[in-house]
Amino acid sequence: RCYCDQKILQKTSGEWKEEWWIACREKKLIFRADCHYRYFLYQLVFKAWRAFICQQQQKRNKNHVAELHANKQKLLWTWQRWLIYVDVRRTKHRMQAVALAFRERSCLRVSWAVWRRRHYQNCAGRKMKVLALQHWAQSLQFRAWLQWRALYLYSQNEKQEEARAVTHHRHWQLKTSMEAWLRYLNLQKAKRRQKELAREHHQGGIVQRYFSGWRLLWECRRRVHAHQKHFEKLAAKLVLWRVFARWKHCIL
Repeated sequence: RCYCDQKILQKTSGEWKEEWWIACREKKLIFRADCHYRYFLYQLVFKAWRAFICQQQQKRNKNHVAELHANKQKLLWTWQRWLIYVDVRRTKHRMQAVALAFRERSCLRVSWAVWRRRHYQNCAGRKMKVLALQHWAQSLQFRAWLQWRALYLYSQNEKQEEARAVTHHRHWQLKTSMEAWLRYLNLQKAKRRQKELAREHHQGGIVQRYFSGWRLLWECRRRVHAHQKHFEKLAAKLVLWRVFARWKHCIL
Protein backbone atom coordinates (compact mmCIF):
# COMPACT_ATOMS: atom_id res chain seq x y z
CA ARG A 1 0.00 0.00 0.00
CA CYS A 2 2.84 2.36 0.75
CA TYR A 3 4.42 1.50 -2.55
CA CYS A 4 1.07 2.03 -4.32
CA ASP A 5 0.57 5.36 -2.52
CA GLN A 6 4.10 6.38 -3.51
CA LYS A 7 3.50 5.48 -7.15
CA ILE A 8 0.14 7.27 -7.14
CA LEU A 9 1.82 10.29 -5.54
CA GLN A 10 4.59 10.18 -8.12
CA LYS A 11 2.10 9.92 -10.99
CA THR A 12 -0.05 12.72 -9.46
CA SER A 13 2.97 14.94 -8.88
CA GLY A 14 4.25 14.23 -12.40
CA GLU A 15 0.89 15.08 -13.94
CA TRP A 16 0.59 18.15 -11.72
CA LYS A 17 4.12 19.20 -12.61
CA GLU A 18 3.43 18.62 -16.29
CA GLU A 19 0.21 20.61 -16.10
CA TRP A 20 1.99 23.34 -14.09
CA TRP A 21 4.82 23.43 -16.67
CA ILE A 22 2.30 23.64 -19.52
CA ALA A 23 0.40 26.39 -17.69
CA CYS A 24 3.65 28.32 -17.02
CA ARG A 25 4.69 27.88 -20.62
CA GLU A 26 1.28 29.12 -21.81
CA LYS A 27 1.56 32.11 -19.47
CA LYS A 28 5.03 32.88 -20.76
CA LEU A 29 3.83 32.56 -24.34
CA ILE A 30 0.80 34.79 -23.59
CA PHE A 31 3.05 37.34 -21.84
CA ARG A 32 5.52 37.27 -24.75
CA ALA A 33 2.69 37.60 -27.26
CA ASP A 34 1.24 40.52 -25.28
CA CYS A 35 4.66 42.17 -25.10
CA HIS A 36 5.24 41.56 -28.81
CA TYR A 37 1.79 43.00 -29.60
CA ARG A 38 2.45 46.06 -27.43
CA TYR A 39 5.90 46.54 -28.97
CA PHE A 40 4.38 46.22 -32.43
CA LEU A 41 1.69 48.78 -31.52
CA TYR A 42 4.30 51.12 -30.00
CA GLN A 43 6.43 50.75 -33.11
CA LEU A 44 3.46 51.58 -35.38
CA VAL A 45 2.57 54.59 -33.21
CA PHE A 46 6.21 55.75 -33.21
CA LYS A 47 6.45 55.41 -36.99
CA ALA A 48 3.18 57.30 -37.44
CA TRP A 49 4.34 59.99 -34.96
CA ARG A 50 7.70 60.26 -36.71
CA ALA A 51 5.99 60.54 -40.10
CA PHE A 52 3.71 63.23 -38.67
CA ILE A 53 6.68 65.11 -37.20
CA CYS A 54 8.55 64.90 -40.54
CA GLN A 55 5.48 66.10 -42.36
CA GLN A 56 5.09 69.01 -39.92
CA GLN A 57 8.79 69.82 -40.26
CA GLN A 58 8.52 69.79 -44.04
CA LYS A 59 5.43 71.95 -43.85
CA ARG A 60 7.21 74.42 -41.56
CA ASN A 61 10.21 74.44 -43.90
CA LYS A 62 7.97 75.07 -46.89
CA ASN A 63 6.17 77.85 -44.99
CA HIS A 64 9.51 79.36 -44.00
CA VAL A 65 10.77 79.20 -47.60
CA ALA A 66 7.50 80.71 -48.80
CA GLU A 67 7.74 83.53 -46.24
CA LEU A 68 11.36 84.19 -47.22
CA HIS A 69 10.40 84.27 -50.89
CA ALA A 70 7.46 86.58 -50.15
CA ASN A 71 9.71 88.91 -48.11
CA LYS A 72 12.30 88.91 -50.89
CA GLN A 73 9.61 89.71 -53.44
CA LYS A 74 8.30 92.52 -51.23
CA LEU A 75 11.80 93.90 -50.75
CA LEU A 76 12.47 93.62 -54.50
CA TRP A 77 9.21 95.38 -55.30
CA THR A 78 9.94 98.10 -52.72
CA TRP A 79 13.50 98.51 -54.06
CA GLN A 80 12.25 98.85 -57.65
CA ARG A 81 9.62 101.40 -56.65
CA TRP A 82 12.23 103.30 -54.61
CA LEU A 83 14.62 103.35 -57.62
CA ILE A 84 11.82 104.66 -59.82
CA TYR A 85 11.03 107.28 -57.19
CA VAL A 86 14.70 108.32 -56.95
CA ASP A 87 14.95 108.60 -60.74
CA VAL A 88 11.80 110.73 -60.85
CA ARG A 89 13.11 112.93 -58.02
CA ARG A 90 16.46 113.38 -59.77
CA THR A 91 14.70 114.26 -63.01
CA LYS A 92 12.54 116.79 -61.17
CA HIS A 93 15.60 118.27 -59.45
CA ARG A 94 17.40 118.62 -62.76
CA MET A 95 14.35 120.18 -64.41
CA GLN A 96 13.90 122.57 -61.49
CA ALA A 97 17.59 123.51 -61.55
CA VAL A 98 17.38 124.19 -65.30
CA ALA A 99 14.20 126.22 -64.79
CA LEU A 100 15.78 128.25 -61.99
CA ALA A 101 18.91 128.86 -64.06
CA PHE A 102 16.79 129.93 -67.05
CA ARG A 103 14.71 132.19 -64.84
CA GLU A 104 17.80 133.73 -63.29
CA ARG A 105 19.35 134.27 -66.71
CA SER A 106 16.14 135.82 -68.03
CA CYS A 107 15.88 138.11 -64.99
CA LEU A 108 19.53 139.10 -65.31
CA ARG A 109 19.10 139.63 -69.06
CA VAL A 110 16.07 141.88 -68.53
CA SER A 111 17.81 143.77 -65.72
CA TRP A 112 20.95 144.13 -67.86
CA ALA A 113 18.92 145.43 -70.81
CA VAL A 114 17.10 147.96 -68.61
CA TRP A 115 20.34 149.06 -66.96
CA ARG A 116 22.13 149.34 -70.31
CA ARG A 117 19.29 151.39 -71.80
CA ARG A 118 19.27 153.70 -68.80
CA HIS A 119 23.05 153.89 -68.91
CA TYR A 120 22.93 154.89 -72.58
CA GLN A 121 20.24 157.43 -71.81
CA ASN A 122 22.27 158.83 -68.91
CA CYS A 123 25.41 158.95 -71.06
CA ALA A 124 23.52 160.71 -73.85
CA GLY A 125 21.99 163.10 -71.32
CA ARG A 126 25.37 163.83 -69.79
CA LYS A 127 26.89 164.43 -73.22
CA MET A 128 24.03 166.74 -74.14
CA LYS A 129 24.38 168.56 -70.81
CA VAL A 130 28.14 168.91 -71.30
CA LEU A 131 27.59 170.26 -74.81
CA ALA A 132 24.92 172.64 -73.50
CA LEU A 133 27.24 173.83 -70.76
CA GLN A 134 30.04 174.32 -73.26
CA HIS A 135 27.72 176.21 -75.57
CA TRP A 136 26.43 178.29 -72.68
CA ALA A 137 29.98 179.02 -71.54
CA GLN A 138 31.04 179.91 -75.05
CA SER A 139 28.00 182.14 -75.56
CA LEU A 140 28.60 183.71 -72.17
CA GLN A 141 32.23 184.27 -72.97
CA PHE A 142 31.28 185.59 -76.36
CA ARG A 143 28.75 188.01 -74.82
CA ALA A 144 31.22 189.02 -72.16
CA TRP A 145 33.84 189.53 -74.82
CA LEU A 146 31.39 191.62 -76.87
CA GLN A 147 30.49 193.67 -73.83
CA TRP A 148 34.09 194.07 -72.95
CA ARG A 149 34.93 195.09 -76.52
CA ALA A 150 32.05 197.58 -76.58
CA LEU A 151 33.14 199.00 -73.25
CA TYR A 152 36.72 198.99 -74.39
CA LEU A 153 35.81 200.81 -77.62
CA TYR A 154 33.46 203.12 -75.77
CA SER A 155 35.79 203.87 -72.88
CA GLN A 156 39.08 203.65 -74.73
CA ASN A 157 40.17 206.88 -73.23
CA GLU A 158 39.05 206.02 -69.70
CA LYS A 159 41.41 205.56 -66.88
CA GLN A 160 43.39 202.44 -66.12
CA GLU A 161 41.26 201.79 -63.03
CA GLU A 162 38.11 201.51 -65.07
CA ALA A 163 39.91 199.06 -67.37
CA ARG A 164 40.97 197.01 -64.30
CA ALA A 165 37.44 197.15 -62.93
CA VAL A 166 36.06 195.85 -66.20
CA THR A 167 38.69 193.13 -66.24
CA HIS A 168 37.87 192.21 -62.62
CA HIS A 169 34.20 192.10 -63.43
CA ARG A 170 34.84 189.82 -66.37
CA HIS A 171 36.96 187.47 -64.22
CA TRP A 172 34.33 187.45 -61.52
CA GLN A 173 31.66 186.45 -64.03
CA LEU A 174 33.89 183.66 -65.35
CA LYS A 175 34.59 182.47 -61.83
CA THR A 176 30.90 182.50 -60.95
CA SER A 177 29.98 180.58 -64.06
CA MET A 178 32.81 178.12 -63.42
CA GLU A 179 31.72 177.56 -59.82
CA ALA A 180 28.11 177.05 -60.91
CA TRP A 181 29.25 174.60 -63.57
CA LEU A 182 31.42 172.72 -61.03
CA ARG A 183 28.52 172.56 -58.57
CA TYR A 184 26.34 171.21 -61.33
CA LEU A 185 28.93 168.53 -62.20
CA ASN A 186 29.27 167.52 -58.53
CA LEU A 187 25.52 167.26 -58.26
CA GLN A 188 25.37 165.07 -61.37
CA LYS A 189 28.16 162.84 -60.00
CA ALA A 190 26.33 162.48 -56.68
CA LYS A 191 23.09 161.59 -58.46
CA ARG A 192 24.91 159.07 -60.66
CA ARG A 193 26.58 157.53 -57.60
CA GLN A 194 23.21 157.28 -55.80
CA LYS A 195 21.69 155.60 -58.84
CA GLU A 196 24.55 153.09 -59.00
CA LEU A 197 24.25 152.35 -55.27
CA ALA A 198 20.47 151.91 -55.58
CA ARG A 199 20.94 149.56 -58.54
CA GLU A 200 23.56 147.52 -56.68
CA HIS A 201 21.33 147.36 -53.61
CA HIS A 202 18.38 146.25 -55.73
CA GLN A 203 20.45 143.55 -57.46
CA GLY A 204 21.83 142.37 -54.09
CA GLY A 205 18.28 142.22 -52.66
CA ILE A 206 17.08 140.17 -55.64
CA VAL A 207 20.02 137.76 -55.38
CA GLN A 208 19.60 137.43 -51.60
CA ARG A 209 15.86 136.80 -51.93
CA TYR A 210 16.36 134.08 -54.55
CA PHE A 211 19.16 132.53 -52.50
CA SER A 212 16.99 132.54 -49.36
CA GLY A 213 14.14 130.87 -51.25
CA TRP A 214 16.49 128.26 -52.69
CA ARG A 215 18.02 127.62 -49.27
CA LEU A 216 14.60 127.17 -47.62
CA LEU A 217 13.55 124.79 -50.40
CA TRP A 218 16.78 122.83 -50.04
CA GLU A 219 16.34 122.58 -46.24
CA CYS A 220 12.74 121.38 -46.72
CA ARG A 221 13.82 118.73 -49.23
CA ARG A 222 16.64 117.60 -46.95
CA ARG A 223 14.21 117.20 -44.03
CA VAL A 224 11.76 115.29 -46.25
CA HIS A 225 14.58 113.02 -47.42
CA ALA A 226 15.69 112.42 -43.78
CA HIS A 227 12.08 111.59 -42.78
CA GLN A 228 11.82 109.17 -45.69
CA LYS A 229 15.04 107.41 -44.63
CA HIS A 230 13.77 107.22 -41.02
CA PHE A 231 10.44 105.77 -42.18
CA GLU A 232 12.26 103.21 -44.34
CA LYS A 233 14.38 102.15 -41.34
CA LEU A 234 11.27 101.86 -39.15
CA ALA A 235 9.51 99.81 -41.86
CA ALA A 236 12.51 97.46 -42.12
CA LYS A 237 12.60 97.06 -38.31
CA LEU A 238 8.84 96.39 -38.26
CA VAL A 239 9.19 93.73 -41.00
CA LEU A 240 12.07 92.08 -39.13
CA TRP A 241 10.07 92.16 -35.88
CA ARG A 242 7.07 90.54 -37.60
CA VAL A 243 9.27 87.85 -39.16
CA PHE A 244 10.87 87.17 -35.77
CA ALA A 245 7.43 87.02 -34.10
CA ARG A 246 6.14 84.58 -36.74
CA TRP A 247 9.28 82.47 -36.44
CA LYS A 248 8.97 82.42 -32.66
CA HIS A 249 5.28 81.50 -32.93
CA CYS A 250 6.11 78.68 -35.37
CA ILE A 251 8.90 77.41 -33.09
CA LEU A 252 6.57 77.50 -30.07
